[in-house]
Amino acid sequence: MSQKVRVRFAPSPTGPLHIGGVRTALFNYLFAKKNGGDFVLRIEDTDQNRLVKGAEEYIIEALNWCGIPFDEGPGKEGDFGPYRQSERKQLYKSYALELVEKDKAYYAFDTPEVLDQHRKDHESKGKTFIYNWHNRLKLTNSLSLSNEEVKDKIAAGEDYVIRFKSPENKELLLNDIIRGEIKIDTNTLDDKVLFKSDGMPTYHLANIVDDHLMQISHVIRGEEWLPSLALHSLLYEAFGWDAPEFAHLPLIMKPVGKGKLSKRDGEKGGFPIFPITWNQSEGYREAGFFPEAVVNFLALLGWNPGTEQEIFSLKELVDTFTLERVNKSGARFDPEKNNWYNQQWLQIKSDEELAKMFEAELDKKGVSADSVYIKQVVSSIKERANFVKDFWGLSDYFFQPPTSFNEKAVKKQWKEGTPEIMQEVATVLESIQDFKSPIIEEKVKAWIAEKELSFGKVMPPLRLVIVGDMKGPHLFDIMALIGKKESVNRIKSAIAQL
Repeated sequence: MSQKVRVRFAPSPTGPLHIGGVRTALFNYLFAKKNGGDFVLRIEDTDQNRLVKGAEEYIIEALNWCGIPFDEGPGKEGDFGPYRQSERKQLYKSYALELVEKDKAYYAFDTPEVLDQHRKDHESKGKTFIYNWHNRLKLTNSLSLSNEEVKDKIAAGEDYVIRFKSPENKELLLNDIIRGEIKIDTNTLDDKVLFKSDGMPTYHLANIVDDHLMQISHVIRGEEWLPSLALHSLLYEAFGWDAPEFAHLPLIMKPVGKGKLSKRDGEKGGFPIFPITWNQSEGYREAGFFPEAVVNFLALLGWNPGTEQEIFSLKELVDTFTLERVNKSGARFDPEKNNWYNQQWLQIKSDEELAKMFEAELDKKGVSADSVYIKQVVSSIKERANFVKDFWGLSDYFFQPPTSFNEKAVKKQWKEGTPEIMQEVATVLESIQDFKSPIIEEKVKAWIAEKELSFGKVMPPLRLVIVGDMKGPHLFDIMALIGKKESVNRIKSAIAQL
């Protein structure tokens, strides 16, 4: 790689960024950073009819939230702007005309109605209509008309398109970093439209011209663009330009494994497929995922580090990533595994950081507590959580006494004689001066031994009266945190209630 590595992520702002698009951006970002290169964002908005308000801002916000910001793009102008295709549209016509001059493209005047008739005629004979070498001379274009006729049609303002002239009887040998060598018979290709008389290029022309002018060294994009590879390679050749290297990423498959992941799969399975919320569709950010976890699971969708390692920071991904280790076959999307990644990242985060996030949740509930106390609570429950939003359900009893008790547990644990035993435990607790977990444990266990009681008669009902349920971390840790007075009050209140 003598030329500087420059890659681009080129979405169309026709809606939100699908999680598959985020992975494409991520692989571009990792490759650029690994090779000391540039990651460019280009907005492909040539199809003005399909633009969706707010989509461009959404794309930028999503990349920033994931921690994979672009180096150049709208609002971060580099030497290769503008970065919106609609602002570059005056560029493309001259390139389309250059191809006509070189006999690599031609004007076509066929109306949509005529082309539709041809299509129907072919269908009735069980064939498919392809506009290319075998019929182009029978259709209305600058190959079948005289120069005068062509000039007259253009002067009269007739609608036209400029089509690429696909070569006849050639075998293309193309190379893809992920898929290896690909052979294409050019006789199977159609003469794609490159430019329309309304002054707008099609995707194919704009894409090639922009990649060339922006000095893109590697085009890393989704598998759905594989059928365009032949045309794009031929366009580079027609212009006499060096083509970038290509890498086509595998599809992200449905959780069941068959077919491409769609928005409907997310709605049906109750998991996000957008990075951040769009209209009514919840995003990974709002569902409580950490950006590190999203980047981590996306990186391993279709890429294999070659080791058993599963948890990667962004820096580790940059250091380890190579396109050669990207798989050819589709990668199954696994929502359960994604939750596991979030759980792993939650354990990595410091108690301080998690306590701050939890404090914001508590504020919304109108619960106030000392930040040191919140940190201690988080430390004791975080192992059982996948998300910060799980914290309240795992720890509500740290902030308020139980108002009700688990019915099944009450039936099983609250027997004849239990109220008297609990009353005695309260007396033992009141006598403890230094109310710390190991001391409480030592005193209560000594009392149980002295009374010759079984642990089953004391500990489960004690947990029930303190927590309201049979859940939670080590019981003596809970009591030490809520304090002596609160522990005794809960016992007495439960005796009265039950």
